Amino acid sequence: MFFRTAADKRPFHLGTYPLEALPRDEAPARAEAPGPNGGPTDDSRAEAERPTPAPISTPNGPLTKTARHYRGLFAEFAQGEVAPVRAPVPDDLGARVIDIKGYGYFMDASQVGVCAMPEGAWLGTPAEGIGPEAESAERESADPESGGPLAHGFAIVLLVEHGRVPEPGNLAREWVAPAVEEVADMRAAEIAVCVARHIRQMGFAACAHFSGTTQADLERLAVLAGLVVRDGDALRNPFIEGGFALAAVTTEYELSPDQPLARRAAKAKGFAYWRGVNGAMSGRERNRRAKRATHLGPYPMETVRRVDEPTTLILEAEVPRVPKRAAFFDRALRGDLGEKSTRERNRFAFKQPHAAAMMGPMRAMVPIQGGAHDAHADTSAYADPGANARAIKSLGYHMGADFVGICEVPRYAWFSHGSDGETIEPYHKYAVVMLIDQGYGTMEGASGDDWISGAQSMRAYLRGGEIAGIMADTMRRLGFPARSQTNVDSDVLHIPLLLWAGLGEMSRIGELVLNPFIGPRMKSVVLTTDMPLEVDKPIDFGLQYFCNNCQKCARECPCDAIPLGDKVMFNGYEIWKPDVERCARYRLTNTKGSACGRCMKTCPLNKVVTMDGPLVERAASWLGLRAFWLKPLMVPIAVKLDDVLGHGKRVPEKKWWLDLEVIDGVCVTPKGINTRDLDLTRNTDPAKQKIATYPASMMPVPNDNRTQPVDRKAALAATKRLESPAVARARHARGEAPPAHYTPTPAAAGAPKGPTSAPAPYQGLAGSGKAAR
Repeated sequence: MFFRTAADKRPFHLGTYPLEALPRDEAPARAEAPGPNGGPTDDSRAEAERPTPAPISTPNGPLTKTARHYRGLFAEFAQGEVAPVRAPVPDDLGARVIDIKGYGYFMDASQVGVCAMPEGAWLGTPAEGIGPEAESAERESADPESGGPLAHGFAIVLLVEHGRVPEPGNLAREWVAPAVEEVADMRAAEIAVCVARHIRQMGFAACAHFSGTTQADLERLAVLAGLVVRDGDALRNPFIEGGFALAAVTTEYELSPDQPLARRAAKAKGFAYWRGVNGAMSGRERNRRAKRATHLGPYPMETVRRVDEPTTLILEAEVPRVPKRAAFFDRALRGDLGEKSTRERNRFAFKQPHAAAMMGPMRAMVPIQGGAHDAHADTSAYADPGANARAIKSLGYHMGADFVGICEVPRYAWFSHGSDGETIEPYHKYAVVMLIDQGYGTMEGASGDDWISGAQSMRAYLRGGEIAGIMADTMRRLGFPARSQTNVDSDVLHIPLLLWAGLGEMSRIGELVLNPFIGPRMKSVVLTTDMPLEVDKPIDFGLQYFCNNCQKCARECPCDAIPLGDKVMFNGYEIWKPDVERCARYRLTNTKGSACGRCMKTCPLNKVVTMDGPLVERAASWLGLRAFWLKPLMVPIAVKLDDVLGHGKRVPEKKWWLDLEVIDGVCVTPKGINTRDLDLTRNTDPAKQKIATYPASMMPVPNDNRTQPVDRKAALAATKRLESPAVARARHARGEAPPAHYTPTPAAAGAPKGPTSAPAPYQGLAGSGKAAR
């Protein structure tokens, strides 16, 4: 209660609702016996009616159309090729279920259940190789070890709760209310295709079913999987009073089924639910979130101190614009880091089946990140920047963003050159900046650099691309230029926008912003637009003092890339400058895991600050945001206590995934797994650490995609020439010119762009599928 809660030991695959505490009964399974053509046997099993918000305007509004379009995009991945060799999965069907349910919850399904796939649950004529006809034709002839199609005997059922509708008077209400069902159906489709692709990557046939693309009776399957109870003509979920969407994955992958719910389970919101039975999210925390205005989101960012400028110095007139070619993952793609890094660049984050499952949908969204807006739309209703900002934030939260902030885009936040070497000219005034939580529960079960690490990033990138893409398309339909700026394809640097949009402060981790409520455990996505918007201010929650007195991320970094010493000025920014080359090489070539996020895992501010959190953490967070005068006392205690309590160690109950590596399209047992915990004895003397930095003057020629090898020796020397913030501030006050290394490497006239066939992991061939601006 004070330092720990029941949630700390709640197995992740159980989800956030206490479904495991509900009474079960096999009677509903018998009642769901098939009628003619797989239909219901009596009127009580007629099509369910789930309560949904009444439409306020046309059901074909801009958000509705866009959500439907994205759902159609995901439908292309409902079926697909199955890996030719089956993965070394466990014989224990329960262990298989933990992986599958865990993945569903990892992808943000509200509830997940498993059932046997009865013959009567098929609708019409099933697709080749997935229905009862396939079962009778192939059961005797197909070899289970061959990976060939077998009848699907099991179904994974996914339930996605409808999002909140903005309040009356909020401009977003007109966009969202008619689209609630479509948005939930789209999200259910995204999760279902990823689960199906994961199973197919493991060598088992699987097909996703969802609204508009289903050959299965989703409502019957939801009853059989123990997610809903039939109540006359309606489906009732014990915990969700509003509407929900359903999707399913049918598969030949044998799983341990759940039992249906007993009828009395429909009335489950008792005292145990409100206090958070078995460590599930409590009813009081859900109620707290439901009472907040929709534009504020789930976390009280409005309570954080606002300031006029970021808490770290930015000499705006001196900050150089840099090319995409300078990013170290791009440099690896072009061969700058050597053959091994180039080879691994194309698989490092997708060499694990959960992450590989997301690659197709991620690629498919790139071409529609931008596009022309409706220049003839009537925009007269959107003259108030404040009202527009509230509406955009409400839309972002409805779509699933965890934090939303708004700022103007400074010129230096635009890349100077694109990945194709062409010059980028700034084209939008505002940035809507959003954060996607990478998932506290999963991170608790991981070491930070094991086989789930890459999937944590990819899930956030997939979800962010989806959210920003749908929002941008909706805004273009409303008549405003807009483009999503994603990890896959962005024309802007995200970090300065995070600072100006008031979503966090710079941290010791270096090129990473920390948020006051979830710490570093997030990825960002940006939407740029010319819609008039009221901007937010930067925030100050005392992080600079905290990071000055904490070295835990640097101590635990597996490649010694995070600085142990003081901040420096790098390209006009005050920053703890990490060794990005070393960091990139480790993430690319990690042989015992996929990528790395160990700094996020071990940070003392990687936490959950809600009504369900430990009392000490909640009190410390409250004081940390308000009693700055206590920080000299609190921070040393907090840093020490974090180690004493073992925060940053792996929590076995939270591990849900199977450790598998994808090699040449086939899942195999990896040669090793990073199982590190805390290293309390590691030397943390800054004098013994060597950090290489590559300032603007050492960046590659921006329009030459041929290999330009890094010079690490020169980069180590460059670090010694960096100014301290105090020296830079004094120099700037005297009106003196910035250091020569702030001047970026110029473009070369007539420089060849190099081979365009270098495979880019998200977009197939480098430069292909690039979004319009």
